[in-house]
Amino acid sequence: MAIFVNIDKAKEVWKDKIRVARKPALEKLDVDFVKAQETSSDTSSIVTDKQTLRDLPSQVDSATTTDEIKAVW
Repeated sequence: MAIFVNIDKAKEVWKDKIRVARKPALEKLDVDFVKAQETSSDTSSIVTDKQTLRDLPSQVDSATTTDEIKAVW
């Protein structure tokens, strides 16, 4: 009997793992952003980093194999 992976379920599980893993990074970037605003520093790189982290779960949607899913993070 062969083992089959439910790709849709695997995607959802991986998205949840990404969300948990990125939470501390987003929180740190939020603090960095506020500090940068307080000193009138450039915030563009912080905004870019935050958007990259936010986009990770949606990148899983285009994956068709478990290896592609794992490659997202």
